Amino acid sequence: MKKSFLWLTIIVLTVLAACSSSNNEESSENNNEGDNSERSVKIEDALGEQTIKGTPKKVVVLEWTYAEDLQALGMEPVGVAGLDSYGDWVDVGIPFSDKVEDVGTRAEPNLEAISRMDPDLIIGVKFRHEGIADQLKEIAPTIMFEPYSEESAKDQYKNMLDEFNTVAKAVDKEDKAKEVVSHMEKTFEDQKQRLADAGHKDVNYVITQAFTSQNTPTLRLFTDNSIVSHVMNKMGMQNAYESDKLETYGYTSTTVETLQNYQDSSFFYIVQDNDNIFNNQLKGNPVWEDLDFVKEGRTYKMPGDTWTFGGPLSAEVLSKQVADAMLKEDQ
Repeated sequence: MKKSFLWLTIIVLTVLAACSSSNNEESSENNNEGDNSERSVKIEDALGEQTIKGTPKKVVVLEWTYAEDLQALGMEPVGVAGLDSYGDWVDVGIPFSDKVEDVGTRAEPNLEAISRMDPDLIIGVKFRHEGIADQLKEIAPTIMFEPYSEESAKDQYKNMLDEFNTVAKAVDKEDKAKEVVSHMEKTFEDQKQRLADAGHKDVNYVITQAFTSQNTPTLRLFTDNSIVSHVMNKMGMQNAYESDKLETYGYTSTTVETLQNYQDSSFFYIVQDNDNIFNNQLKGNPVWEDLDFVKEGRTYKMPGDTWTFGGPLSAEVLSKQVADAMLKEDQ
Protein backbone atom coordinates (compact mmCIF):
# COMPACT_ATOMS: atom_id res chain seq x y z
CA MET A 1 0.00 0.00 0.00
CA LYS A 2 2.84 2.36 0.94
CA LYS A 3 4.65 1.53 -2.30
CA SER A 4 1.55 2.31 -4.36
CA PHE A 5 1.16 5.67 -2.59
CA LEU A 6 4.82 6.47 -3.19
CA TRP A 7 4.56 5.73 -6.90
CA LEU A 8 1.39 7.85 -7.20
CA THR A 9 3.16 10.76 -5.53
CA ILE A 10 6.13 10.49 -7.93
CA ILE A 11 3.80 10.44 -10.95
CA VAL A 12 1.88 13.54 -9.74
CA LEU A 13 5.12 15.46 -9.10
CA THR A 14 6.44 14.51 -12.53
CA VAL A 15 3.26 15.78 -14.24
CA LEU A 16 3.35 19.05 -12.28
CA ALA A 17 7.01 19.61 -13.21
CA ALA A 18 6.26 19.02 -16.88
CA CYS A 19 3.36 21.50 -16.78
CA SER A 20 5.54 24.09 -15.08
CA SER A 21 8.26 23.65 -17.70
CA SER A 22 5.71 24.01 -20.50
CA ASN A 23 4.29 27.19 -18.96
CA ASN A 24 7.77 28.68 -18.60
CA GLU A 25 8.58 27.93 -22.24
CA GLU A 26 5.28 29.50 -23.36
CA SER A 27 5.96 32.57 -21.24
CA SER A 28 9.44 32.87 -22.75
CA GLU A 29 8.00 32.64 -26.26
CA ASN A 30 5.45 35.35 -25.48
CA ASN A 31 8.18 37.61 -24.17
CA ASN A 32 10.19 37.14 -27.37
CA GLU A 33 7.13 38.05 -29.40
CA GLY A 34 6.66 41.19 -27.35
CA ASP A 35 10.13 42.60 -27.96
CA ASN A 36 10.17 41.65 -31.67
CA SER A 37 13.70 40.27 -31.26
CA GLU A 38 12.91 37.47 -33.69
CA ARG A 39 10.97 39.64 -36.18
CA SER A 40 11.96 39.13 -39.81
CA VAL A 41 10.22 40.53 -42.90
CA LYS A 42 10.95 40.24 -46.59
CA ILE A 43 10.79 43.42 -48.69
CA GLU A 44 10.58 43.58 -52.48
CA ASP A 45 12.55 46.55 -53.74
CA ALA A 46 14.17 47.72 -56.99
CA LEU A 47 17.10 45.32 -56.52
CA GLY A 48 15.12 42.22 -55.55
CA GLU A 49 14.13 40.70 -52.22
CA GLN A 50 15.61 42.13 -49.02
CA THR A 51 15.30 40.67 -45.53
CA ILE A 52 14.89 43.01 -42.58
CA LYS A 53 15.53 41.41 -39.20
CA GLY A 54 14.27 42.99 -36.01
CA THR A 55 12.53 46.37 -35.96
CA PRO A 56 14.69 49.21 -37.33
CA LYS A 57 14.90 52.23 -35.05
CA LYS A 58 17.92 54.06 -36.48
CA VAL A 59 17.17 54.76 -40.15
CA VAL A 60 19.28 56.75 -42.62
CA VAL A 61 17.49 58.08 -45.70
CA LEU A 62 19.25 59.18 -48.87
CA GLU A 63 16.21 60.68 -50.62
CA TRP A 64 13.85 63.26 -49.12
CA THR A 65 10.60 61.40 -49.79
CA TYR A 66 11.48 58.64 -47.36
CA ALA A 67 12.49 61.04 -44.62
CA GLU A 68 8.98 62.44 -44.88
CA ASP A 69 7.53 58.91 -44.90
CA LEU A 70 9.21 58.18 -41.56
CA GLN A 71 7.85 61.42 -40.12
CA ALA A 72 4.35 60.42 -41.19
CA LEU A 73 4.85 57.14 -39.32
CA GLY A 74 5.82 58.95 -36.13
CA MET A 75 9.55 58.35 -36.52
CA GLU A 76 12.54 60.57 -37.19
CA PRO A 77 15.48 59.49 -39.34
CA VAL A 78 18.89 59.65 -37.68
CA GLY A 79 20.49 60.82 -40.91
CA VAL A 80 19.25 62.58 -44.04
CA ALA A 81 21.13 63.27 -47.28
CA GLY A 82 20.86 66.88 -48.45
CA LEU A 83 19.58 67.98 -45.05
CA ASP A 84 20.83 71.55 -45.43
CA SER A 85 18.54 72.23 -48.42
CA TYR A 86 15.60 70.01 -47.44
CA GLY A 87 13.63 72.87 -45.90
CA ASP A 88 13.94 75.03 -49.02
CA TRP A 89 11.83 72.58 -50.98
CA VAL A 90 9.89 70.49 -48.45
CA ASP A 91 7.66 71.67 -45.61
CA VAL A 92 5.23 69.18 -44.12
CA GLY A 93 4.94 71.01 -40.81
CA ILE A 94 7.21 68.64 -38.85
CA PRO A 95 10.72 70.10 -38.45
CA PHE A 96 13.62 67.78 -37.80
CA SER A 97 15.20 67.89 -34.37
CA ASP A 98 18.86 68.80 -33.83
CA LYS A 99 19.60 65.09 -33.45
CA VAL A 100 19.19 64.48 -37.18
CA GLU A 101 22.55 64.54 -38.98
CA ASP A 102 23.49 65.43 -42.53
CA VAL A 103 25.02 62.50 -44.42
CA GLY A 104 26.23 64.22 -47.57
CA THR A 105 24.29 65.03 -50.71
CA ARG A 106 21.57 62.89 -52.23
CA ALA A 107 23.78 62.25 -55.25
CA GLU A 108 26.92 61.54 -53.20
CA PRO A 109 26.13 60.28 -49.68
CA ASN A 110 28.97 60.28 -47.16
CA LEU A 111 29.58 56.60 -46.43
CA GLU A 112 31.85 57.30 -43.47
CA ALA A 113 29.23 59.51 -41.83
CA ILE A 114 26.57 56.85 -42.40
CA SER A 115 28.78 54.11 -40.97
CA ARG A 116 29.51 56.13 -37.82
CA MET A 117 25.78 56.32 -37.13
CA ASP A 118 25.53 52.51 -36.99
CA PRO A 119 22.04 52.49 -38.56
CA ASP A 120 19.58 49.59 -38.53
CA LEU A 121 18.31 50.43 -42.02
CA ILE A 122 19.28 52.58 -45.02
CA ILE A 123 16.76 53.73 -47.64
CA GLY A 124 17.88 54.97 -51.05
CA VAL A 125 16.89 55.10 -54.71
CA LYS A 126 18.25 52.96 -57.50
CA PHE A 127 18.89 55.76 -59.99
CA ARG A 128 21.19 57.54 -57.53
CA HIS A 129 22.62 54.81 -55.31
CA GLU A 130 22.77 51.53 -57.21
CA GLY A 131 26.52 51.99 -57.72
CA ILE A 132 27.17 52.06 -53.95
CA ALA A 133 24.54 49.47 -52.99
CA ASP A 134 27.11 46.87 -51.90
CA GLN A 135 28.94 49.40 -49.72
CA LEU A 136 25.68 50.50 -48.12
CA LYS A 137 24.68 46.88 -47.42
CA GLU A 138 27.98 46.35 -45.62
CA ILE A 139 26.90 49.09 -43.22
CA ALA A 140 23.26 48.05 -42.73
CA PRO A 141 20.31 46.38 -44.48
CA THR A 142 19.40 48.60 -47.42
CA ILE A 143 16.18 49.18 -49.36
CA MET A 144 16.33 50.74 -52.85
CA PHE A 145 13.27 52.21 -54.56
CA GLU A 146 12.84 53.07 -58.23
CA PRO A 147 10.26 55.90 -58.38
CA TYR A 148 11.04 56.83 -61.99
CA SER A 149 10.99 53.47 -63.70
CA GLU A 150 8.61 53.13 -66.62
CA GLU A 151 6.23 51.06 -64.49
CA SER A 152 6.28 53.50 -61.57
CA ALA A 153 5.82 56.47 -63.91
CA LYS A 154 2.48 55.18 -65.18
CA ASP A 155 0.84 56.16 -61.88
CA GLN A 156 3.14 58.05 -59.56
CA TYR A 157 0.45 58.48 -56.93
CA LYS A 158 -0.02 54.71 -56.65
CA ASN A 159 3.74 54.24 -56.58
CA MET A 160 4.01 56.79 -53.79
CA LEU A 161 1.51 54.80 -51.72
CA ASP A 162 3.26 51.51 -52.52
CA GLU A 163 6.61 52.91 -51.38
CA PHE A 164 5.09 54.42 -48.24
CA ASN A 165 3.51 51.09 -47.30
CA THR A 166 6.80 49.29 -47.95
CA VAL A 167 8.64 51.67 -45.61
CA ALA A 168 5.89 51.08 -43.02
CA LYS A 169 6.30 47.31 -43.36
CA ALA A 170 10.06 47.58 -42.94
CA VAL A 171 9.78 49.54 -39.67
CA ASP A 172 6.73 47.64 -38.37
CA LYS A 173 4.29 50.56 -38.64
CA GLU A 174 1.66 49.17 -40.99
CA ASP A 175 -1.30 50.06 -38.76
CA LYS A 176 -0.03 53.63 -38.51
CA ALA A 177 0.32 53.76 -42.29
CA LYS A 178 -3.37 52.94 -42.71
CA GLU A 179 -4.26 55.85 -40.41
CA VAL A 180 -2.02 58.22 -42.38
CA VAL A 181 -3.53 57.27 -45.75
CA SER A 182 -7.06 57.55 -44.37
CA HIS A 183 -6.32 61.01 -43.00
CA MET A 184 -4.80 62.08 -46.32
CA GLU A 185 -7.86 60.98 -48.28
CA LYS A 186 -10.15 62.83 -45.87
CA THR A 187 -8.03 65.94 -46.35
CA PHE A 188 -8.61 65.77 -50.11
CA GLU A 189 -12.36 65.59 -49.52
CA ASP A 190 -12.25 68.49 -47.07
CA GLN A 191 -10.35 70.70 -49.54
CA LYS A 192 -12.70 69.69 -52.34
CA GLN A 193 -15.61 70.82 -50.15
CA ARG A 194 -13.88 74.12 -49.33
CA LEU A 195 -13.62 74.88 -53.05
CA ALA A 196 -17.19 73.80 -53.74
CA ASP A 197 -18.51 75.96 -50.91
CA ALA A 198 -16.76 78.94 -52.51
CA GLY A 199 -18.29 78.19 -55.90
CA HIS A 200 -15.27 76.49 -57.47
CA LYS A 201 -16.52 73.28 -59.03
CA ASP A 202 -15.15 71.33 -62.00
CA VAL A 203 -12.13 73.61 -62.28
CA ASN A 204 -9.94 73.09 -65.34
CA TYR A 205 -6.35 73.81 -64.41
CA VAL A 206 -2.74 73.84 -65.50
CA ILE A 207 -0.10 73.64 -62.78
CA THR A 208 3.60 74.30 -63.09
CA GLN A 209 6.77 74.41 -61.07
CA ALA A 210 8.69 77.28 -62.65
CA PHE A 211 12.31 78.40 -62.36
CA THR A 212 15.26 79.80 -64.29
CA SER A 213 17.43 77.28 -66.13
CA GLN A 214 20.43 78.50 -68.14
CA ASN A 215 19.04 82.05 -67.99
CA THR A 216 15.77 80.86 -69.53
CA PRO A 217 12.35 80.92 -67.80
CA THR A 218 11.42 77.23 -67.62
CA LEU A 219 8.08 75.63 -66.77
CA ARG A 220 7.42 72.08 -65.64
CA LEU A 221 3.83 71.39 -66.64
CA PHE A 222 2.53 68.46 -64.61
CA THR A 223 0.91 65.59 -66.46
CA ASP A 224 -1.90 63.26 -65.40
CA ASN A 225 0.46 60.52 -64.21
CA SER A 226 2.00 62.85 -61.60
CA ILE A 227 1.21 62.90 -57.89
CA VAL A 228 0.23 66.56 -58.28
CA SER A 229 -2.46 65.87 -60.84
CA HIS A 230 -3.83 62.88 -58.95
CA VAL A 231 -4.22 65.00 -55.82
CA MET A 232 -5.91 67.88 -57.64
CA ASN A 233 -8.17 65.50 -59.56
CA LYS A 234 -9.25 63.97 -56.23
CA MET A 235 -10.26 67.50 -55.25
CA GLY A 236 -12.73 67.60 -58.14
CA MET A 237 -10.46 69.43 -60.59
CA GLN A 238 -9.41 68.47 -64.13
CA ASN A 239 -5.96 68.80 -65.63
CA ALA A 240 -6.12 70.57 -69.00
CA TYR A 241 -2.53 69.77 -69.93
CA GLU A 242 -1.80 66.55 -71.78
CA SER A 243 1.40 65.11 -73.13
CA ASP A 244 1.64 62.90 -76.20
CA LYS A 245 4.03 60.57 -74.35
CA LEU A 246 4.50 59.10 -70.88
CA GLU A 247 6.49 61.64 -68.88
CA THR A 248 8.83 59.68 -66.59
CA TYR A 249 9.01 62.44 -63.98
CA GLY A 250 5.37 63.46 -64.24
CA TYR A 251 5.94 66.73 -66.07
CA THR A 252 6.95 68.29 -69.38
CA SER A 253 9.68 70.92 -69.38
CA THR A 254 8.67 73.74 -71.68
CA THR A 255 8.48 77.52 -72.10
CA VAL A 256 5.82 80.17 -71.59
CA GLU A 257 4.68 79.98 -75.21
CA THR A 258 3.03 76.60 -74.48
CA LEU A 259 0.54 78.31 -72.15
CA GLN A 260 -1.22 79.93 -75.10
CA ASN A 261 -2.99 76.60 -75.64
CA TYR A 262 -4.59 76.65 -72.16
CA GLN A 263 -5.92 80.16 -71.72
CA ASP A 264 -9.36 78.99 -70.58
CA SER A 265 -7.83 77.19 -67.59
CA SER A 266 -6.93 78.30 -64.09
CA PHE A 267 -3.15 78.61 -63.75
CA PHE A 268 -1.36 77.44 -60.60
CA TYR A 269 2.36 78.05 -60.23
CA ILE A 270 5.00 77.02 -57.71
CA VAL A 271 8.03 79.31 -57.52
CA GLN A 272 10.85 80.08 -55.12
CA ASP A 273 10.61 83.65 -53.85
CA ASN A 274 14.11 84.43 -55.13
CA ASP A 275 13.36 83.02 -58.58
CA ASN A 276 9.83 84.11 -59.50
CA ILE A 277 10.06 84.12 -63.28
CA PHE A 278 6.60 85.65 -63.62
CA ASN A 279 7.49 88.72 -61.59
CA ASN A 280 11.00 88.95 -63.02
CA GLN A 281 11.83 87.79 -66.56
CA LEU A 282 8.23 87.59 -67.81
CA LYS A 283 6.93 90.82 -66.31
CA GLY A 284 5.89 93.05 -69.19
CA ASN A 285 6.39 90.25 -71.71
CA PRO A 286 3.30 90.24 -73.98
CA VAL A 287 3.46 86.45 -74.40
CA TRP A 288 2.73 86.20 -70.68
CA GLU A 289 0.77 89.37 -70.02
CA ASP A 290 -1.72 88.80 -72.86
CA LEU A 291 -2.80 85.34 -71.72
CA ASP A 292 -6.51 85.28 -70.83
CA PHE A 293 -5.98 83.75 -67.38
CA VAL A 294 -3.45 86.49 -66.58
CA LYS A 295 -5.72 89.32 -67.72
CA GLU A 296 -8.74 87.77 -65.94
CA GLY A 297 -6.93 87.09 -62.66
CA ARG A 298 -7.02 83.28 -62.78
CA THR A 299 -3.41 82.83 -61.69
CA TYR A 300 -2.65 81.30 -58.29
CA LYS A 301 0.77 81.48 -56.67
CA MET A 302 1.84 78.64 -54.37
CA PRO A 303 4.81 78.49 -51.98
CA GLY A 304 8.24 77.41 -53.18
CA ASP A 305 8.32 74.60 -50.61
CA THR A 306 5.25 72.93 -52.11
CA TRP A 307 6.89 69.54 -52.60
CA THR A 308 5.54 67.71 -55.63
CA PHE A 309 7.54 64.48 -55.32
CA GLY A 310 6.86 63.48 -51.71
CA GLY A 311 4.68 61.14 -49.69
CA PRO A 312 1.26 61.37 -48.00
CA LEU A 313 2.13 64.42 -45.89
CA SER A 314 3.30 66.40 -48.92
CA ALA A 315 0.16 65.36 -50.78
CA GLU A 316 -1.96 66.72 -47.92
CA VAL A 317 -0.02 69.99 -47.86
CA LEU A 318 -0.36 70.30 -51.64
CA SER A 319 -4.14 69.95 -51.49
CA LYS A 320 -4.41 72.60 -48.78
CA GLN A 321 -2.11 74.98 -50.65
CA VAL A 322 -4.11 74.59 -53.86
CA ALA A 323 -7.32 75.47 -52.04
CA ASP A 324 -5.67 78.28 -50.06
CA ALA A 325 -4.23 79.86 -53.23
CA MET A 326 -7.57 79.83 -55.00
CA LEU A 327 -9.61 81.08 -52.07
CA LYS A 328 -7.08 83.82 -51.30
CA GLU A 329 -7.75 85.34 -54.72
CA ASP A 330 -11.48 85.42 -53.90
CA GLN A 331 -10.90 87.81 -50.99
